[in-house]
Amino acid sequence: MRTSDRRLLASIHDVSPRFEGEVDRLADLITRRLGPSRYAMLVVPDHWGQAPLSNASAFQARLRAWADCGIEMFVHGWYHRDTSDHQGAASLKARHMTAGEGEFLGLSYADALQRMRDGKALVEDVIGRPAAGFIAPAWLYGPGAMQALGECGFALAEDHFRVWQPGHEDTPLAKGPVVTWASRSTMRTASSLAFAALARTALQPLRTLRLAMHPGDVTKPSILKSADATLHAFAATHTPGRYADLTE
Repeated sequence: MRTSDRRLLASIHDVSPRFEGEVDRLADLITRRLGPSRYAMLVVPDHWGQAPLSNASAFQARLRAWADCGIEMFVHGWYHRDTSDHQGAASLKARHMTAGEGEFLGLSYADALQRMRDGKALVEDVIGRPAAGFIAPAWLYGPGAMQALGECGFALAEDHFRVWQPGHEDTPLAKGPVVTWASRSTMRTASSLAFAALARTALQPLRTLRLAMHPGDVTKPSILKSADATLHAFAATHTPGRYADLTE
């Protein structure tokens, strides 16, 4: 398979006025390896209820400028905070796959639908164009969220292992794990560094590679070094592209 037939999809999560400085650093890192505007941003409308995008006019202007330059903008939940009570398998996911940030894991259909619609309206008003899609915080979707997703008009959605068009979950556009890093504990950081090192070789046969970074990544030089090495390795065999390319 030619390099031109292989895609590398990079993204910055938790884009919010709360993390403007961190987003800038991550954007600089990705741009050095992939070139300008060859990645996506996942926008949180009001991170943990403490950083409302609706009140941040200067950051709104930056988002629109980034979008005008070709950066894809996804809606990334609403609060990015999980306040639901979970039972069974969902409880395990909430405890072990995220630090209280799986916002859409336990939402009812009605609540998920409202937050998706409100997020879509806000982000699209800010950037002046359709959002690229919806990606739930921590990549976690409960039954209510999956039901709502098919009714909001989003072009794309993503979880840890696939990208799909809402309403067509059984025919994913891309499959394979996202390479990402964990900064909230020494053990999790070590595990994510080991996986990224393995992925630089083991995931190369995939047609579509995905890499995601978070604001917390800038707090650990080891993560930044690993991310840079992974971007370098992936860009050597896969062409930096857009999520929208998957639908062509």
